[in-house]
Amino acid sequence: MLMMLKLKCFCFQLIIITRTCWYSVLNMPITSNGNGLLFRQLFHKDTSTYTYLLACTKTNEAILIDPVIDCVERDLKLIKELDVKLVYGLNTHVHADHITGTGKLKQALPCCKSVLSDKSGGKSDVYLGHMDSLKFGNQTLEARATPGHTNGCTTYVMHEHSLAFTGDALMVRACGRTDFQQGDPSTLYESVHKQIFTLPPHYRIFPAHDYKGFSETSVAEEMKYNPRLSKSKDEFINIMENLNLPYPKRIDASVPANLVCGIIDE
Repeated sequence: MLMMLKLKCFCFQLIIITRTCWYSVLNMPITSNGNGLLFRQLFHKDTSTYTYLLACTKTNEAILIDPVIDCVERDLKLIKELDVKLVYGLNTHVHADHITGTGKLKQALPCCKSVLSDKSGGKSDVYLGHMDSLKFGNQTLEARATPGHTNGCTTYVMHEHSLAFTGDALMVRACGRTDFQQGDPSTLYESVHKQIFTLPPHYRIFPAHDYKGFSETSVAEEMKYNPRLSKSKDEFINIMENLNLPYPKRIDASVPANLVCGIIDE
């Protein structure tokens, strides 16, 4: 009985809540072929944004994907607690719904460099093109250009661990809108089908946002159940052109700031 209780507890995730920012603490690192990856999924309630902290367990070098400026204190605290060295702050694209935390993270941690797509039009220390790789410790990220929501959208893939961080290009049973910021439904459809749906079906997908309580999905699930992207291209374009979504609340502040790494000089 005691063993059963221990096993049940081992499967649980501890949720730490700090105002509008929370993070889930996974009990064990992901290990593939002996290559350990520390993984933390973090959340900003006000913008429904996911941030991902990934670290090599052998070297302690770490990256943050899609940090939010409102949660920088939370992120810095977690980085210190886990005793990892943040070397890169990555954004999947120039966001319209929140201001990136990359600039503030760089101020606090001078060893950290910002990363964006070379098609983003934004300021960054490192630019990644289609199929470029980025290393941190013994870990490798592959950058796949997935435009359509914006020109600079990038999906970051870790093949060794079967993970894909898709930003707004592909979300759980949804996708990013295509009616602003260089959005184009035809381009987005091609991006997802050629760069994400061609990944092995078991690959786990972690989006930049979720509004319905989901934390992850898979390539196989989205190919089958995504109500937009499982359709034909013409059907998808028709759906996207008739969403009639409201003007994004934070776009006028977010986009200019995110083009300069989240820091606008006064």
